[in-house]
Amino acid sequence: MRPVELRGVEPVGVPQQQVGIGIVCPFDMALDRELWRWMPDSVSLYFTRTGYIDAPVDVELCRDLNNHADITAAVRSITAVGPRSVGYACASGSFVYGMAGAVELSNCMLAAGAASAVTTSEALVRALDRMGIARIAVATPYTSALTGLLCDFLVESGRSVVAHSGLGRDHEIWTIPYQVTCDLIRAADHPDADAIYVSCTNLWTYEILGMMEAELGKPVLSANQVTAWATLTDAGYVAEAFPHATGQSLFSRVA
Repeated sequence: MRPVELRGVEPVGVPQQQVGIGIVCPFDMALDRELWRWMPDSVSLYFTRTGYIDAPVDVELCRDLNNHADITAAVRSITAVGPRSVGYACASGSFVYGMAGAVELSNCMLAAGAASAVTTSEALVRALDRMGIARIAVATPYTSALTGLLCDFLVESGRSVVAHSGLGRDHEIWTIPYQVTCDLIRAADHPDADAIYVSCTNLWTYEILGMMEAELGKPVLSANQVTAWATLTDAGYVAEAFPHATGQSLFSRVA
């Protein structure tokens, strides 16, 4: 069979110019697609991963994910394509050593050549600052030890953690269904909480944030959401660029 010849279908004009955002993520990140969903059409994400570690998702693994040499190499690999901002898309790997550890990671990325840099945990603090949230409830898929370190991080940032809930999972977090996550968020909610934070960049949240905000009557933030928001902000985007993004309680505050 002769190949079909296509005539007269050549594209015209020039390709749409893209703003690049670099994303460094852990080796087991399975949710690239979720971060893409917050991006306007004019943004391209450039993903790179840290090296493989054969271990359960616990405190020791998350300390290993804080490896500056791995992150330096990853950032250098994506600076070749000129991203306007760079994010380290890992919640636990950026809160495991407290506020100072998160800042050290972003400074590491800057030293490696990033034009701007933010970790997921720093993005969370920035979002809470922007929204004026002082009292927060925490929902995680983590073991109790990791959930405790997240609460410590938030207290160090000046917040009051009024409630928390966790699933105790240490593997394949990306397989957790939406219904389980919704129930987790409901379990974490507390009348004194100004907002609820759902941790872990490997936990699906995009489809449920708006629904849970409407149900609970307060902002519901997630790790991938704040990472997307902070990297877009650093890249110079404003709220009008993504009017349909889920979780409008945060995205409407982009400046």
